[in-house]
Amino acid sequence: MSTSGVRVRIAPSPTGEPHVGTAYIALFNYLFARKHGGEFILRIEDTDASRSTLEFEQKVLDALKWCGLDWSEGPDVGGPYGPYRQSDRKDLYQPYAQDLLDKGHAFRCFCTPERLDQMREAQRAAGKAPKYDGLCLHLKAEEVTAKMEAGEASVVRMKIPTEGSCDFVDGVYGEVSIPWDSVDMQVLIKGDGMPTYHMANVIDDHAMKITHVARGEEWLASVPKHILLYRYFGWDEPTFMHLSLMRNADKSKLSKRKNPTSISYYSALGYLPEALMNFLGLFFMQIGEGEELLSMDELAAQFDPENLSKAGAIFDIQKLDWLNGRWLREKLSEEEFISRTLHWAMENERLKAGLKLSQSRISKLGEIPNLAGFLLQSDIEPKPEAFAALKKTSPEETLEILQAVQPALEKLVEWNIETIEQCLRELSETMDKKLRIVVAPLFVAMSGTSRSLPLFDSMDILGRSVVRQRLKTAEKVVAGMVSAAN
Repeated sequence: MSTSGVRVRIAPSPTGEPHVGTAYIALFNYLFARKHGGEFILRIEDTDASRSTLEFEQKVLDALKWCGLDWSEGPDVGGPYGPYRQSDRKDLYQPYAQDLLDKGHAFRCFCTPERLDQMREAQRAAGKAPKYDGLCLHLKAEEVTAKMEAGEASVVRMKIPTEGSCDFVDGVYGEVSIPWDSVDMQVLIKGDGMPTYHMANVIDDHAMKITHVARGEEWLASVPKHILLYRYFGWDEPTFMHLSLMRNADKSKLSKRKNPTSISYYSALGYLPEALMNFLGLFFMQIGEGEELLSMDELAAQFDPENLSKAGAIFDIQKLDWLNGRWLREKLSEEEFISRTLHWAMENERLKAGLKLSQSRISKLGEIPNLAGFLLQSDIEPKPEAFAALKKTSPEETLEILQAVQPALEKLVEWNIETIEQCLRELSETMDKKLRIVVAPLFVAMSGTSRSLPLFDSMDILGRSVVRQRLKTAEKVVAGMVSAAN
């Protein structure tokens, strides 16, 4: 694996709360760059215009900085190969797409979404993997021109060889061979003119002189498309390295539907960024027992990209807790511990906002911990009795509310008091329930008690990732009540 002039990148999409998997991949690239005296670059891949937001982009930047990672080039610091936000590069991709069309490596596809859905449905019914059937592949030039002049919507798709296989050497998996007939005719330019991930990814990596592409193993099957684009353009391809996915202890994929996965969740609960990076960095090296406690500099020194495991990185929360406890006890002086604690409590003005809300609701300061302490607690597991005390709703109805609230809140693009309130008001109307009936179990889910600070303010202060986890926990508690009653 050549490492001269190493340039690596992390290229997250700003479509949600930054995931610990993003930190995992970013840390590998960061350590790889440090190991080889190279450059670590941040690029924002916001080609999904319907889901990408500047708010989430800022969350990505903040989360990675909280992790202790820094980059030499990126949307916030600039650099010689910018812009580093794909939406700002939109006009750069069209000439490349036209070049592929002119050379016969790509074609215009006029198939409607309805037609494509029917095609995939029929393929699945026949037991086949769904992929484009090539209907528009053989359109004559005059037919394409006529459709374009008539204003028919189209996308640009890439042509795929019909025989043989794509053979390459992966930095983790070694020699890989993927038959071309299993590769789809990928859309390269969408109907809105924006490139897909695959098109923009290859062009940007080439333009930014990326030498090594390290990403999650879920992208391994996409390598043939990327290699083919490099060949169509006549460019040298980078070295690919596909890292094993982070998994739960039962080997299932780490998913926010099952477990907390947002970096902001671990920050809010009081994990130290050094401990989280220490935990993730251990996946990239062989280390002896008793030598696990490593700073970023020590991780860089021990980093071993030549001996990566394909078995999967198990996200063991107990090990993370153990490491975090050791960092708190062994790595921080008393002064540092106090300073870190105060800084953590004040993050996102959590403590300040909680105190403001408490002022009109107490008769003495000693009541503050019971009233507002839930804003700083790691985990809340409400007692069944707290939900049973909700006289207006049965456990079954409470469970229905908790299950309806979660997907409704997930759809919020912006997270603030106003959007949360609007969401819950709309949900109450949809469920044909009074708002007070819908919000009553949420007070218990957030604070463990029905007497609490104002709900919408509290959910805003806690943040999206903590609210998500508390609702999941509450759902399990109430589901247990319903099960026991039956």
